[in-house]
This record gives sequence, C-alpha cells and structure tokens, in this order.
Amino acid sequence: MKYNDRGGEDLNKENNNYRDDRFAIANKEALIGIGLVLFNFIWWISFAYGLGGNDVSTYTYILGLPAWFFYSCVLSVIMMPLLVWIAVKLFFVDVALDDEEFEEE
Repeated sequence: MKYNDRGGEDLNKENNNYRDDRFAIANKEALIGIGLVLFNFIWWISFAYGLGGNDVSTYTYILGLPAWFFYSCVLSVIMMPLLVWIAVKLFFVDVALDDEEFEEE
C-alpha cells in the first residue's frame, strides 16, 4: 500500500493529482450550512436589537411576548429547521463514504 506525502493512502496510484468529487460535494454542502448559520445570526440580531432597542413602553406584543423576542427567538426556532430541511432536500446529495470503488482497481 502506497502513502502520499501527507501520510494518507494514495487512492490513485498512477495519478497523484486525482481529485475526489466527494470533497467538492462536501465543500458545497459546508458552504450551504455556513450560509444558513449566518442567515440565522443576522435574523436574530436584526430582530433582537432592531425591534428590542426601543423604549419598553413602545413594544408591541405577539402571543404575550414582545415582538422582538417572538421574531428573533420563537419564529426562528420554527423557521430554521424548515430552511435546513429544504436545503437538505434540494441541495444535499447522498455520497458513499467508503472507498470500495478504489479497492477494486
């Protein structure tokens, strides 16, 4: 078994410049995840400090909660799992993590 200069196993013995497509897929999915986290953070900050920065006497209430708290905490808890589910269904792909195809060659 041959190892590359980083200590990992060479998957393609003839061509050391082999690029595994699984890394491109994983990078794309990681960027989607980072985008969702940033969206959630911006959403939370916008409502928590945008609506919550006013005088308490001017607050509006939704279901007995201040509007800033409802939108930043309650609505985001409902919205973010829905967005994650949509992202997984539309953009994520099932990738085999084993190297069986490389062991056959």
